[in-house]
Amino acid sequence: MEQRIKKIVDVLDSKKAEDIEVFDLTDKGYITNHVIIATALNNKHSIALLSHLKDELKPEEEFLRTEEDGDWTIVDLGDILIHLMTQSHRDTYTLEQFLSTFPLDK
Repeated sequence: MEQRIKKIVDVLDSKKAEDIEVFDLTDKGYITNHVIIATALNNKHSIALLSHLKDELKPEEEFLRTEEDGDWTIVDLGDILIHLMTQSHRDTYTLEQFLSTFPLDK
């Protein structure tokens, strides 16, 4: 798992994604084990980052689903979710703050 995450982070970093964060949510009651969030410089950069991920990660990774929007693109690899967000969306939705609440208090 660490190698897979490192490869994803390396691809994003090499293509100028900013503020890359990795959340390990294994056994925390979330829908996936790991979440990676990266900031894209703009809509076109977000789409380009997705293209680079597909080029660099296939065929080792199976892309189960992608939701493409220039402001917020989501890549579902099953046990890893990747969020590519413009800064304005990242500031608005504060996904890092949400993810830091896991595990939820019961």
